[in-house]
Amino acid sequence: MPFVPAHDLLPPDSTGPLALVCHGILGSRRNWRTFVRRLAQELPGWRFALVDHRNHGESHGAPPPHTVEACAADLEALMGQIGPARIVVGHSFGGKVALALAARRPAGLEQVWSLDAAPGPLPGDPRDDHEITEVLGTLRSVPLPFARRADVLTTLEAHGLPPSLAQWMTTNLRRDPDGFRWQFDLEAAEAMIHDYFGRDLWGPVEATDDLAPDVEVVRAANSDRWGPATIRRFQQLHPSAAGRLHTLPDAGHWLHVDNPDGLRELLLEHWVR
Repeated sequence: MPFVPAHDLLPPDSTGPLALVCHGILGSRRNWRTFVRRLAQELPGWRFALVDHRNHGESHGAPPPHTVEACAADLEALMGQIGPARIVVGHSFGGKVALALAARRPAGLEQVWSLDAAPGPLPGDPRDDHEITEVLGTLRSVPLPFARRADVLTTLEAHGLPPSLAQWMTTNLRRDPDGFRWQFDLEAAEAMIHDYFGRDLWGPVEATDDLAPDVEVVRAANSDRWGPATIRRFQQLHPSAAGRLHTLPDAGHWLHVDNPDGLRELLLEHWVR
């Protein structure tokens, strides 16, 4: 049975064309609410669905396997309820989900945005040396629940997480009767990120047929997630390929936080009308 992920519609009463917005691993739809509200003001008539990926936020109970492809299927199930999406915007893990949806070519999809998510697999075994792997290891070692939200911040910083990252992690807590717990399912999230590491989604980027959705890939200029071979492959794309690479200045991986105005201007410049 298809799994329909939790979501919010902004504005809730709009009947206009639909764009889906997908967060990264260990996040939730709340992470993009401020950015999307501002974007919606610049795109009157559009409606936006902020989505919680399976095992994140309020999207629980999805059957395995927990993969990028399964998340793309979840988006198709959601569109079966709220209507076809013309555009999908995804950040990090959500960027590869957007590419996987482009590969499935659901009816009505015209454009996908992959924000700071390289299309190909990471070289070698990224589990040996990657920030998110270190975060997952830290979370596994932290006892739950926490009595106070402030205790989470103190504990994560004591385990070596940078203050900005530890602060962000506190936005992904829920209050249960016995204290604060993570909104995400840690074990399932690990399966999802390992699939993300190995997933090759160059296909929709390199597609050259007229039916392929446009693929807009945004590299944060200060991100460490882009090797020279990946950038070179973009430079060598066929002129009629669906994919284009944009570079957002003054931004690291959290590009919607580091340079929200620049990202919004880039989206508006190339947004399908």
